[in-house]
Amino acid sequence: FCLFYERFFLRLNRNGLPKCPEKPERHCSLFVVTVVLSATRTTFKNACNVQYRRPFGCAVLSIADLLAGDSKDDLVLKVYMCNTESDWYQIHENIIKKLNARYNLTGSNAGLAVSLQLLHGDIEQIRREYTSRFTHGVSITRKLGFSNIIMPGEMRNDLYITVERGEFEKGGKSVARNVEVTMHVVDSSGQILKDFISFGSGEPPASEYHSFVLYHNNCPRWAELLKLPIPVDKFRGAHIRCEFRHCSTKEKGEKKLFGFSFMPLMQENGRTLPDGTHELIVHKCEENANLQDSGRYLKLPFSKGISLGNNSQAVKTTKESFWITSFLCSTKLTQNGDMLDLLKWRTHPDKIAGCLSKLKEIDGSEIVKFLQDTLDTLFGILDENSQKYGSKVFDCLVHIINLLQDSKFHHFKPVMDTYIESHFAGALAYRDLIKVLKWHIDRVTEVELHDHIQEVLKAQEYIFKYIVQSRRLFSIATGGQNEEEFRCCIQELLMSVRFFLSQESKGTSALSQLQAVFLSSFPSVYSELLKLFDVREVANLVHDALGSLPTVMHGDESLQAVKLQSIGKTVESHLYTNPDSRCILLPVVLHHLHMHLQEQKDLIMCARILSNIFCLIKKNSSEKSVLEEIDVIVNSLLDILLRTILEITSRPQPSGSALRLQFQDVTGEFVSCLLSLLRQMTDRHYQQLLDSFNTKEDLRDFLLQIFTVFRILIRPEMFPKDWTVMRLVANNVIITTVLYLSDALRKNFLNENFDYKIWDSYFFLAVIFINQLCLQLEMFTPSKKKKVLEKYGDMRVTMGCEIFSMWQNLGEHKLHFIPALIGPFLEVTLIPQPDLRNVMIPIFHDMMDWEQRRSGNFKQVEAKLIDKLDSLMSEGKGDETYRELFNSILLKKIERETWRESGVSLIATVTRLMERLLDYRDCMKMGEVDGKKIGCTVSLLNFYKTELNKEEMYIRYIHKLYDLHLKAQNFTEAAYTLLLYDELLEWSDRPLREFLNYPMQTEWQRKECLHLTIIQNFDRGKCWENGIILCRKIAEQYESYYDYRNLSKMRMMEASLYDKIMDQQRLEPEFFRVGFYGKKFPFFLRNKEFVCRGHDYERLEAFQQRMLNEFPHAIAMQHANQPDETIFQAEAQYLQIYAVTPIPENQEVLQRDGIPDNIKSFYKVNHIWRFRYDRPFHKGTKDKENEFKSLWVERTTLILVQSLPGISRWFEVEKREVVEMSPLENAIEVLENKNQQLRTLISQCQTRQMQNINPLTMCLNGVIDAAVNGGVARYQEAFFVKEYILNHPEDGEKITRLRELMLEQAQILEFGLAVHEKVVPQDMRPLHKKLVDQFFVMKSSLGIQEFSACVQASPIHFPNGSPRVCRNSIPISMSPDAARVIPRRSPLSYPAVNRYSSSSLSSQASAEVSNITGQSESSDEVFNMQPSPSTSSLSSTHSASPNVTSSAPSSARASPLLSDKHKHSRENSCLSPRERPCSAIYPTPLETSQRMLFNHIGDGALPRSDSNLPGSDKAVNTTPSSWSLDSGKEARNTSESGKLISPPVPPRPAQTGVCAIIHTVSSGVSFLGAHIQLPGAVRELQQRNIRL
Repeated sequence: FCLFYERFFLRLNRNGLPKCPEKPERHCSLFVVTVVLSATRTTFKNACNVQYRRPFGCAVLSIADLLAGDSKDDLVLKVYMCNTESDWYQIHENIIKKLNARYNLTGSNAGLAVSLQLLHGDIEQIRREYTSRFTHGVSITRKLGFSNIIMPGEMRNDLYITVERGEFEKGGKSVARNVEVTMHVVDSSGQILKDFISFGSGEPPASEYHSFVLYHNNCPRWAELLKLPIPVDKFRGAHIRCEFRHCSTKEKGEKKLFGFSFMPLMQENGRTLPDGTHELIVHKCEENANLQDSGRYLKLPFSKGISLGNNSQAVKTTKESFWITSFLCSTKLTQNGDMLDLLKWRTHPDKIAGCLSKLKEIDGSEIVKFLQDTLDTLFGILDENSQKYGSKVFDCLVHIINLLQDSKFHHFKPVMDTYIESHFAGALAYRDLIKVLKWHIDRVTEVELHDHIQEVLKAQEYIFKYIVQSRRLFSIATGGQNEEEFRCCIQELLMSVRFFLSQESKGTSALSQLQAVFLSSFPSVYSELLKLFDVREVANLVHDALGSLPTVMHGDESLQAVKLQSIGKTVESHLYTNPDSRCILLPVVLHHLHMHLQEQKDLIMCARILSNIFCLIKKNSSEKSVLEEIDVIVNSLLDILLRTILEITSRPQPSGSALRLQFQDVTGEFVSCLLSLLRQMTDRHYQQLLDSFNTKEDLRDFLLQIFTVFRILIRPEMFPKDWTVMRLVANNVIITTVLYLSDALRKNFLNENFDYKIWDSYFFLAVIFINQLCLQLEMFTPSKKKKVLEKYGDMRVTMGCEIFSMWQNLGEHKLHFIPALIGPFLEVTLIPQPDLRNVMIPIFHDMMDWEQRRSGNFKQVEAKLIDKLDSLMSEGKGDETYRELFNSILLKKIERETWRESGVSLIATVTRLMERLLDYRDCMKMGEVDGKKIGCTVSLLNFYKTELNKEEMYIRYIHKLYDLHLKAQNFTEAAYTLLLYDELLEWSDRPLREFLNYPMQTEWQRKECLHLTIIQNFDRGKCWENGIILCRKIAEQYESYYDYRNLSKMRMMEASLYDKIMDQQRLEPEFFRVGFYGKKFPFFLRNKEFVCRGHDYERLEAFQQRMLNEFPHAIAMQHANQPDETIFQAEAQYLQIYAVTPIPENQEVLQRDGIPDNIKSFYKVNHIWRFRYDRPFHKGTKDKENEFKSLWVERTTLILVQSLPGISRWFEVEKREVVEMSPLENAIEVLENKNQQLRTLISQCQTRQMQNINPLTMCLNGVIDAAVNGGVARYQEAFFVKEYILNHPEDGEKITRLRELMLEQAQILEFGLAVHEKVVPQDMRPLHKKLVDQFFVMKSSLGIQEFSACVQASPIHFPNGSPRVCRNSIPISMSPDAARVIPRRSPLSYPAVNRYSSSSLSSQASAEVSNITGQSESSDEVFNMQPSPSTSSLSSTHSASPNVTSSAPSSARASPLLSDKHKHSRENSCLSPRERPCSAIYPTPLETSQRMLFNHIGDGALPRSDSNLPGSDKAVNTTPSSWSLDSGKEARNTSESGKLISPPVPPRPAQTGVCAIIHTVSSGVSFLGAHIQLPGAVRELQQRNIRL
């Protein structure tokens, strides 16, 4: 632990408060605090009133804690007490080191409250900034020792004494003493000096010091620091005296003197007491000894280690000693004998030489402490005897000057400067200084003197300062005498310097080191010479000196760097700022710069020098001399400056961050210098520059070089982003220069001297200049744009006009730039500046004309325009205004051309491409992928294929569309899209280049990769049938190459796809017709209608909301009628949306019996070209009692340009077909649809696909209840009346068909009730009973008097879920009564309008066959039911929208209703869903020989209304049932087929002969019967089925 500052002393009263309450604030302002030590004054126990200083406690505050804290509240310092008083001297160290065993707290409430604040700055700054702090007398605690700088005239003479410790004897006592030390300062006369002992900065000094007392301790340690501020005049002869007293603990409290020590402060030779610890002798004395007579003890020895003066008496052996430590801080007193001898040289003249020699051995801190006295001594000796001591004084002066170069004493340079200006008085010293300095410079070649000469050259700055100041003093004293002599001396000195600098050295020789040392400090001499010489004289002297430097650049690298630094300091000096001297110095400065730039060395320093040069030119731009300086700079540096910028910017940037910053900084410096130079150049400068080239090759190289540099300056990374003003200035300079140089281009490089490279460089520069981001004024704020236009104008238009002018001058040489410049010029025209577009667009007409002349067409122009348009517009360039302007300008230009037709075709093609590209760009701005993006991409893709035949662009947009589909998870559409590219490839080994994300590979490999990717996407989109086709194709290739490993994998993949078809669910999507009307829609949508494939689980309402979100400004039309021309031409957006029904193409698969719904569902919603929707309306007078009489349906069929699904989720409608359906036809279709729906629900209930029978219950209730309350009876009233039959004789067959359907529905309902009875829960039995009762009422209303006694039906079971077994199964049910043949139509021939939503069935789908075993009331017959798994589409399933022609409630169709905002009126709504016949519940039709089917009617299956009725009432009249379990194939009439056909019935034991009865209740229909014998094989197969 050491103390860096004096102590701060504060006295506290008993209450712990300062004893000076009137000035409390002065104790609160501490500027620096390290350790705070506090001791209170107290007494021994049982003592009298005599006071002693006793240790109480210690508190410590860490500076780190002070700096870390922000609070200005008082800090409470804990006060600690050491466990033993003997450790008191080091208690603060123990606290800092946290040696807890050696101290403890004095008490829980003891502490020091201290307010601390950290202030920054020197004392004068603090006095200015914190004036209020000094209003109450602040105590300043000084540093122990000198400050960093001791200015001349500063006086300080402080002696610091630390009372360390003592060792004393007991003195005949049984216990140790209680020792107190009393200190006085005594002068040479023996008088005690008053008030020269300071305990700290907080209290005034005292005349004596009393130490604290340690209880019973003969070896006390105090470690108390005292300051003795004794004046210099009283220091000689003074001494300090320490008296030792024993403090008694008795009641009297006496202090008994038992010894003393003393120590003189100065030796007789004038040296002060050396710093350090001194062991003083303790002299014994009596208690009442008189120590006032100091002469009696001063002759005694005082220390065991030091003997001063004549005190040479023998030291008596004693065990008692006293230790103190001294430290002198004085500007006048020294402890060094050599320094003292030098300062007192006049006393001993014979020792001057020795003193001068020993000066170098004196510690530097001692020299700088007495710097002024030492310098006065040296120049005093020089004045006395310069001949004898001149060289040695010079060497001492050099030593002192170089001493100040050391970082330790660097702060003392101001002391030296102040001394030279204010205290130096050597008027004759300049002669000797010049003489000795020249002598050293003349001997630079002498190796043995190199070290010494190097020291001299380091000190040349201050040597010249002394020379100049000495000469000034001499001139003042003599009136300017010997001026010429002095000039000659200086000239001779600088001549020696020039000779010295002109010496060439090889490698790093000692001579080059001396030259480097001289050059490093030579610029500092200029200002000194200017004090005596004219500015031009000094400039000539410096010019000659710098001009003498060797021009060789392969020498010492360090010397070259120092030489350039010297040049830089010269440019920064006051000498260079003067125009008179600058014109003299500039050539030599530029000469050295040129050499360094040519070698690309020290570029950072070169850049700094150039920057300073151009800064001065800018400041003095109004002076005439500046123009001449610009001439010099242009001739000397322009060429090398351009080459330097090219070299720097072409280098790879260094990896280190610091080096990279330097690289950027130096580039900016050179760029700024070049811009500054070009900005200062006038017409005369440009003309002189162009005339200075001797050959055209030199001019060509220069133009290429400067154009390249300008392109570099235009780069975005050249300046920081926010440096807009700098960029504008640079561009203004560039365009001004280009305008000057373009004349040289036209004059020298046209016609026979045409040079393509330089013209191409010019156009390339002009294009990138116009395209700069910083010049796009449209992006600026109005105020900023206004300011730029006022100051610089629109530089893009200026450059555009220059491009047009230069292009017109090319003549036939334009062909060299076609088509190369089409893209760049097109990019320029896309800038939204009308004037620029008007200037540049006509150039395309010129290009078309010249291309037509050369090749007879302009295919190259067209191809380039199309290619560049796509890339440029995708970057956000161009707008609708540009499209119109491009079209109008070029059409006007080509009106009189012979090739007008082909030109119009090209312009039209390009215009249409712009339309699509603009739409595509606008769509791509959206965040999420939507139909608009995909549709726009499809439109553009087709345009490239059909109209432009641009295969590469076509393929690019295929992959863009593919990416969009993947992002939207449209995997099926993604597969179709990628299939377009696959179709362009062949299975060949033709090598293909790397393209997009494809590597370089053969065509076979790429097609294989595409196949696998497409299969994967078909798989993810559940379009497995398409994937199977591709698996087969690629398997054929593997097989042809005998690649059985991959063939095996492919076959397994194909098999897995088959498994997925049978095992996994597919929800059928909804389809919607969307019309986009109005001019506000994009081009590819405007006034067109599309059919869209909906998303998963997307109903009409959700789809409509999605479309409105995609087009937020669109208006939803509330009707389904075709809009008129007003809507087409409206400046708005209208959306017309309704659901449509797909019309499958592959009816063969759908109508074939035995194919599971899993398979059929694919063909219902895939490869669909045709869609239909119905619009009901009333023709003629509407019958209010029965509206079915006049209810017609307008059926519209939409034919698409492509089938769905495809490369898009929607395709445009290519053709519309409209037909009208009569009310009767509508009624037939409604019944067919309802019958089909009933069959589906009954089958699902039988196969337990339906866990909840509520849908079946609701459907039965809806049909039966409707029939009871009107329903089907309305059809009878409308179409079965005599009046209608007579008026519509052509509808006879249709009326018959309607009657068949009504009877068929009754049979279906009867069977449905039978099934419902078996599965209905107990709590719904009452409802079932009600349905049965209402069913009898319904039959009565239909005129059905009797059915068969019992209808017992059972669907046929397909073993293992395979439809093949069905084809050989013959379900048989016998009726012994009669047989009637009923020709009927298959339900599949009329697509169902209404269906139950497959979404409600999907959760009940099962891959296994569910067998339901039911027992009839008459027999134990097992019914094996066929499963009817729920199917899913490729994407989703949705319920259909309501159809006004359907009698089923909307809840049965599970279709959410539209909100009133988007709902169409009931009459005009065309939102009917598509018909989905669920025919899988019917078995495959029998073979021709097996189509004689039989229906046995028994008692067990008939629904009963009441079990208590008599048998005659219970029985139902035998009625032919049209409910069948076949596939719904239309039965043929026996008159047509010659065979009797009957629907299959549940199997039962075979009989030798069976009779089939088909019964219909219809007037005019004959009864036909037939007896049929079954073959034995069929009977056997039937019996086998029964056993299953």
